[in-house]
Amino acid sequence: MAGQVSERPVKASAPEYQGALGALSVNAALPEVLARGERELRAAERSGDLREAARCGLAVAEACRRLGRTAEADLAWKASFRAARAAGHEGAMAWALWSGGTLARQRGAFRLAYRLLSLAAEAGERGGDVVVRGYSLAGLAETGRIQGDYEAVGKLHEQLLAEARRRGEARHTVWALEGIAQMHRNSGRYDEALTLFEEAAETASRAEDRRGWAWALRGIADVVSVRDGDVERALTLLSEAEEACREIRLSSALAYNHKMRGNVLYRAGRFEEARELYTLALEEFREMDEPRGTALSRLGLVKAGARLGRDAADTAAELAELRSTLDRIGLRHARDMVDKAAVELGVGRLPDRAGDGPAGPVLPVVGADALRTADVEGLR
Repeated sequence: MAGQVSERPVKASAPEYQGALGALSVNAALPEVLARGERELRAAERSGDLREAARCGLAVAEACRRLGRTAEADLAWKASFRAARAAGHEGAMAWALWSGGTLARQRGAFRLAYRLLSLAAEAGERGGDVVVRGYSLAGLAETGRIQGDYEAVGKLHEQLLAEARRRGEARHTVWALEGIAQMHRNSGRYDEALTLFEEAAETASRAEDRRGWAWALRGIADVVSVRDGDVERALTLLSEAEEACREIRLSSALAYNHKMRGNVLYRAGRFEEARELYTLALEEFREMDEPRGTALSRLGLVKAGARLGRDAADTAAELAELRSTLDRIGLRHARDMVDKAAVELGVGRLPDRAGDGPAGPVLPVVGADALRTADVEGLR
């Protein structure tokens, strides 16, 4: 199924923009979305229209989340849920729960993310909203993928890709292609990854999905850097993606773009430049309270510092601390990256710390249960 280009160049939509904001483009600048969402939310509250308040609050929550304003996003999705519950609207409740689950994943609270996304999928099914149900199942799949359990989520990604194509949902097609591509890339299957990232970029471009296009370009840049050593092409692709990120004000995507630029420069032996980019990305991730990006940027900084002459004992100590942090968050794939970095840098076996020990299951019980019971057939 992966690798087949859809024949229908369907324009991407943004179903999280609803009610008075329903006409907004998927490419609308986030500050514009936030300002309009807050304005329409106040109007809905004044008129006592609870369902409209829930819809506008959802747009506010998503704009805040994508701008890295996580504390405000947390307040907004909860207010949206309360309004939807008071209105007795299951679909609106599901969308609010989806937003909360997505925010929880962004903040590294994976158990909460699984719980909220599972509740969102159930509410979407009760409310007959197949779109939010599909988004919630995709959120579960992405959470498992980020944690590194590809066996648990690979089939679900493929099923969601098939459904997205069947329904002509360009944005979800792009998401699924990129997720499958990332799993191939992290497993060393670079040719397969590149094919899917390129298909995602083409699909996003035809659908006028600037966000999906920017993420796909980042993936292509990563593969051509690690597989081909093509530094200039990778940097050019990242510059194109950065322009899209700045245009829409995608704070998280921009920070990951900067981290990837650091990766490309590091692989090219340009360690001083890489350190500068990792430092920038670290500041951006810390500002938006995103622990995964923070930890990965720190890992890049440690590796660049070691190449620039940092003491091996200090390098090993920081790698050990990072390994514990990633293990505590639940990012086992990233934890493995730390062990590989120790080998690459020749610092020897990492010292054990209190609480370190044999790695347990990748997914928490709530996540394993949620993925096991995910029913894509319910989208039909």
